Amino acid sequence: MSLLVVGTVAFDAIETPFGKTDKIVGGAASYIALASSYFTRDIHMVSVVGDDFPEDFLNLLKKEGVNLEGLQIKKGEKSFFWKGKYHNDLNSRDTLDTQLNVLETFDPIVPESAKECDFLMLGNLVPAIQRGVISQMKKRPKLIVLDTMNFWMDIAMDELKKTIAMIDVLTINDSEARQLSGEYSLVKAAQKILAMGPTVLVIKKGEHGALLFNKKEVFFAPALPLEDVYDPTGAGDSFAGGFIGYLAKTQDISFENMKRAIIFGSAMASFTVEKFGTERLIGLSQSEVDERVQEFIDLVQFDIALV
Repeated sequence: MSLLVVGTVAFDAIETPFGKTDKIVGGAASYIALASSYFTRDIHMVSVVGDDFPEDFLNLLKKEGVNLEGLQIKKGEKSFFWKGKYHNDLNSRDTLDTQLNVLETFDPIVPESAKECDFLMLGNLVPAIQRGVISQMKKRPKLIVLDTMNFWMDIAMDELKKTIAMIDVLTINDSEARQLSGEYSLVKAAQKILAMGPTVLVIKKGEHGALLFNKKEVFFAPALPLEDVYDPTGAGDSFAGGFIGYLAKTQDISFENMKRAIIFGSAMASFTVEKFGTERLIGLSQSEVDERVQEFIDLVQFDIALV
């Protein structure tokens, strides 16, 4: 089924304990689209770049089934740029430079071809912009998934809550869940957040896996222990792409199927961290994806007898 991805397509410059890069392709929508393309080839993207953005990456997206009719290319302007340095634990980082450039005046326009998409993935953006995209849809998508971050909780909490009230699934990390809810216990935090509007909450815990909540159930998916982790940038977006891509492929939005989608999302995130930027997400074979998912299955599969 058709999927609309909204978010940033950008440049990053990254430094981790394992190396550093010059300007490379990044942005939430880039990771989401690439990860979801392993499950569906009916993807529409709404984003913005400057005319400095490499055409070969845009051609790659098209090759992977991404319709770029909704991508605005601003003549004479520069693309969004973020530069950051990760600490030794790879969980915390310092922002060294942020240049909004084209993002400063970004007004997303959903093309007619995408206004009836079945699934909508709203990558991290200004909450009011995310709401504006929802309002442009001709019919409510079968599923609306929203990703956000602590920055919007710091400066636009009321606007963010208005947007959260309009969506079906919220994906945030554990510290963001605590900030949004005011609760330290993630179980209590989940119930408070679900009362804000969404029917499902995903709490990402990085190297410690992910939690899936609805009002009655909870499911935990582990993270895969990896020998080499080079760059966590985009892992959460790749998770979201795998998650919603699998749901779009299977056309099943039950909580039971979301458990499977969590595993596929985790698998795509595990690929992303193995190299810098989007490099590892490009050119994966179906057998590589299947083998990685099997590793997750093997990680938690066991027999036990209760006597």
